[in-house]
Amino acid sequence: MLTKIFTFLKEFTPESYSVYKQGYKKEYFSGDMFSGITVAIVALPLAMAFAIASGVEPEKGLITAIVAGILISLFGGSRVQIGGPTGAFVVIIYDIVLRHGYEGLAIATMMAGVILIIMGFLRFGAVLKYIPYPVITGFTTGIAVIIFSSTIKDFFGFEIEQLPADFIGKWLEYVSHLGNINYLSVAIAILSILIIIYTKKIYPKIPGPIVAVIIGSIIVYMLGLNVETIESRFGSIPNTLPMPSIPSFTFEQIKELIPAATTIALLAAIESLLCAVVADGMTGQRHKSNTELVGQGIGNIGSILFGGIAATGAIARTATNVKAGAKTPLAGIIHAVFVFLFMFALAGLIVKIPMATLAAILIIVSWNMSELDHFKHILKGPRSDAAVLVVTFLLTVLIDLTVAVQVGVVLAALLFIKRITDVTSIEDNKLKFNEFYANDEDVIDDPDATHKKKIPDGVEVYEINGPFFFGIADRLQNVLDNIEEKPKVFILRMRKVPVIDATAMHALSEFYNNCKKNDTWLILSGVNNNVETTLTKAGFFKHFDQKFVAKNIDEALTITKEVIKSRD
Repeated sequence: MLTKIFTFLKEFTPESYSVYKQGYKKEYFSGDMFSGITVAIVALPLAMAFAIASGVEPEKGLITAIVAGILISLFGGSRVQIGGPTGAFVVIIYDIVLRHGYEGLAIATMMAGVILIIMGFLRFGAVLKYIPYPVITGFTTGIAVIIFSSTIKDFFGFEIEQLPADFIGKWLEYVSHLGNINYLSVAIAILSILIIIYTKKIYPKIPGPIVAVIIGSIIVYMLGLNVETIESRFGSIPNTLPMPSIPSFTFEQIKELIPAATTIALLAAIESLLCAVVADGMTGQRHKSNTELVGQGIGNIGSILFGGIAATGAIARTATNVKAGAKTPLAGIIHAVFVFLFMFALAGLIVKIPMATLAAILIIVSWNMSELDHFKHILKGPRSDAAVLVVTFLLTVLIDLTVAVQVGVVLAALLFIKRITDVTSIEDNKLKFNEFYANDEDVIDDPDATHKKKIPDGVEVYEINGPFFFGIADRLQNVLDNIEEKPKVFILRMRKVPVIDATAMHALSEFYNNCKKNDTWLILSGVNNNVETTLTKAGFFKHFDQKFVAKNIDEALTITKEVIKSRD
């Protein structure tokens, strides 16, 4: 019992505590401090941009970067991951806020936090790797397209009070406002994009977004340009964190928001674990996936308590953190502390940032997020993968991310089942066994080879090649019907069957009953331990004599001779 408790505690020990127990080295501090400040500079405009694109006030993005950033670094399973608001959540949050208001978002995110913690303790970290890559790429590219669509309003300076939530509705609204383009806004947006691009090329260590924010704000303020800013749209922003509070809720709201909470939890889990994998590849370390889920859950709950929004691992900021020299979770905590210091000291200046510059930053984010190279690569691959990719992408853009992920996973599973069904066969081996394949190396090298063995008359030998599951179960039931002269003995070879499911076991039982009706003896050959154990647990051997289960074809033929002899 104590061993189990110790193992459990060790598995869910946050990386921050592991660093503390191992001893924090002085040489780590300079790297953690520099990377923390660097990421804070990058996070400042991004946090506000993501919040605004999500339909909430810019300070909620800053609060999320601060609170979730600290908690995810403290309780997560990765040493260098940065937590906070991300582009992946823009679509979901905007839709929830539009339908249920911020109150609904707060409840859904709190629920998602609880779900994430439960997922972690149930060790779902490893399970999430089974979500197919085409599904992940499809919804990621779809989210990128939606984020890009949400920037058009501020890029062109359209005066639209409330954008529709749906993709087509947004673009119809944009088309109807083409006569009202604010060319000053367009100029500031294009200038900001160019600054971000060329800053990265010329001065790669300097965050392009912060340079664009500074230059854009100075130009708009000094020249008094008629370009919308954070201040003109939202007014002032607070320079401190609010007191924590638990959002009020009803049971009806919880029931209504379960799908939204599940989507937030699933997306947070996928994004954070993908981010952790990227960090592992850059550092050579290994994250604790289940601990990371628990940390993400705590981070999301904490964010909402202080008035923030949903958070997850931010891949771009994590990569920046690693490149800047981060060694421990302290870098993530320092990043959050400095975002707070910027908020505290610069609140009066932050509101001068042009909305067009924030739109430009999101356009760059959406481009980087689109993964067009991966998208094109999958399109050139197997048709089934391409179909999953396109369906998930289109559903994300046109319908809903929740539906897209669900349909994408189900479609991928169905297509995978079809693939397995196509490569699994139940074939007649008798003719093969009665011929000598002198040039067939596979047969000659096979220790279970029967190419020199004579199969007696009145005996049929069939073999199942591959998993025996519901996708091919019906094929077995048709085998006996297709044999004109019913055999005395039917040998079913199962040496290449790694697993068997309930449908296949039912089919095998039905097949055995049909054999008995036709006065045919059934012999199973080469059943592996895993399959035999499954059959035993299912009670198959209560009506099928286990002495007719042969270890190999030699033993099966020996049993066959005895059966024929007893019948004669």
